[in-house]
Order: sequence, then structure tokens, then C-alpha cells
Amino acid sequence: MTGDVEAILETGAAAAVEAAASALAERGTATATCANCAKPLLGPFCAVCGQPVTTGRRSVHTLLYAFVKDVINFDSRIMRTARALLFQPGELPKAFREGRTQPYVPAIRLYLFVTLVFFVLLGVTGIALFQIEVTAKPVKVTWDSKGNAFIPNASYASEVEGADPDARKYIKPFVAIPREKALRAGGVFTFSTKEHFFAPIGRFHSNLPAAARQQLLDSEKDERGGGIFNRDFYATANRIAADPAALNGPMTTWIPRALFLLLPLYALLLALFHIRRRKDFYLVDHVVFSFSIHTFTFVTLMLSVALAQLVSGGMAATIFFVVLSLYIFLAMKRFYEQGWVATAVKFVFISAIYTIFFLLPALLGVLALSIFGDSLG
Repeated sequence: MTGDVEAILETGAAAAVEAAASALAERGTATATCANCAKPLLGPFCAVCGQPVTTGRRSVHTLLYAFVKDVINFDSRIMRTARALLFQPGELPKAFREGRTQPYVPAIRLYLFVTLVFFVLLGVTGIALFQIEVTAKPVKVTWDSKGNAFIPNASYASEVEGADPDARKYIKPFVAIPREKALRAGGVFTFSTKEHFFAPIGRFHSNLPAAARQQLLDSEKDERGGGIFNRDFYATANRIAADPAALNGPMTTWIPRALFLLLPLYALLLALFHIRRRKDFYLVDHVVFSFSIHTFTFVTLMLSVALAQLVSGGMAATIFFVVLSLYIFLAMKRFYEQGWVATAVKFVFISAIYTIFFLLPALLGVLALSIFGDSLG
């Protein structure tokens, strides 16, 4: 129905232009024809398709003027969008809802552009999203009277010395290991990891003793005939021991896809918590708000990457979460135009549900794909 109405209006406009052109011709006024749609021209622009009469073919000055004008207008739009995104939380989705779309870059285009810039910068600067440093600690093997070998249980020490007084009831202080492993040349090692975020590739190395490295290799060999996941786990452990940034490539591939799939889920959560205002806020309004929040998330990540080169990764991560949380809260206050208490309550519940049930499972899924991707494929 809408298409039929538009067709009727377009046909009517064209007929009106032709009638006016005929009237001018009868009075002796010469009229030109639009080079684009072949309709009569009655001014500097075609009344049907909007193309200007002069396209600048014959004047280099006109061509350069049009080019500079377009660049300035384009840059002004980008600058207005960047200013609104960074310093006016909630302005971009609010402008969309109110119909003020001309001054700003569309939400989807802005999101795709910012995410592209983020991952290109990571590649150009050689910064890894995630690196794992593997460390090894020699442990003492104890033997019982029957010749069985045991090593200390790391979980026992951490739990018993921690906050759980009943840990002794269900966690054993020692765990048994096969005799052949206990007699391994060079001793027995336990392994731990240390995670590093947004650090240059090659900054960290897993400086394992030769005996510890061999223990990891032997573990992978022992699991070759066993389960797929155990085999891949030890294979990945050996990859990480050789290269702490081994998982960075797969994670860089999968994280953008996972976050893009989370965008509509976040919008649905927003719609659910504002269901009583569904006549004022359509689902598309929540989707645009979601795009705006996730776009700012990537902008903040870029700033956090730069900050992580100056301060510790933990401090950079803390600042990232504080800034992002404050921004989302202020954006919700501006966009949904509710009181501070109502906004705070909805912010807490929406953020908790989204993080626990959507974001964390998605990131764990990305990690699993990075480790077991070959087997799952």
C-alpha cells in the first residue's frame, strides 16, 4: 500500500512538472531536460530526482569546491557523532528516536566502523587481546608403604587456608599419580597460568625448565588415544607454553562475531524491562541504544589498550569497567528519561542478567572454540 502511494505521488509530481514546463514553453520560455531522468528542468535542481543542473564537468573550480564541501560536511558529521558518542551518553539513540538522524552517522555503520578500527589497530600495533604465561613449580613426591606415589593437592592448600572451614572433609591433601610419572627424570611439576591483557605480542614468555616442558609433551602423548577434549587441552597447553599469544588469533576471530550476536539480546533485555512503555519505545529504539552502548564499549577498549601500555593491566581493566558502567547508567537516564532510582535499579538488573547469562557464557564459548575449534569443526 505504501509503495502504491509513493508511486502515485511520484507520478503526480512528474506530471505537474511537465504541465508547468508546457505552460512555460507556450509563453516562449525555453526549458532544458534533466540528464538523469529526462524530465523538464524548471530551476537549478531537477524537481523529480533532485540532481543539480550543473554537475561541474566544465569547471575544475566547481569540481574542487564540491569536493571540499563534501569532505567538510562529512568530517563535520563524524565530529558531531564522535562528540555525542563520547561526551553525551544516550544522545545518539535519543536523536534517532526523535527523528534527528541527519547530523549523525547511522548506528549500525558507526558500530561496524569502530569495531573494524579496533581490530585493525590491534593488528597494526601488535597488541594481543589475551596472552597466557605458563609457569611450573616442582613438587615433592611422597610414597606410602605399598609403593604408591602422591603429590600435594594444590586445591587443598588454597581451600583449607582460605575461607572454607569444612574443606578438610571433602578435599584430600594429596593426590595419587602413576608410578612411572613419579619416577620421571627431572622430577614432577605442577603448572599454573598468569593471564595478560592488551600487551604487545612477544613481551611474555613461558620459561619452563626442560623437565617441565617434557612433562607437558608427555601428557599430550598420553592423551592421544583418549578423549578428544583431553587431547586438545594438552595440545593447547603445549602451544601456549611455546607461544603465550597462541589463542589470540582464534579469539580475535570469534569475539567480534559473538558480540554482534549479543547486540539483539541486550536490546531484548532493555525492551523487557521497559515493556510498560512499549508504545513510546519500539524494539528498534532499543536496538539502536544497544548499538550505541556496544560502540562505546569498543571505543573504551581502544583507550584501555593505550592506557595498559602506561599502567598495569589490572588498573586499566578497573578504569575500563568503571567508565563503561557510568556511561551506560547515564545513557539509560538520558534515553529512557526516568528518575535516578528507577534508572539505577534497571541498570543493575539488566547489567547483571546480561553479564551472567549472556556475556560470560559467550566469552567462555569463544575460549572453548579457540581451544577445541579443530575438533568441533
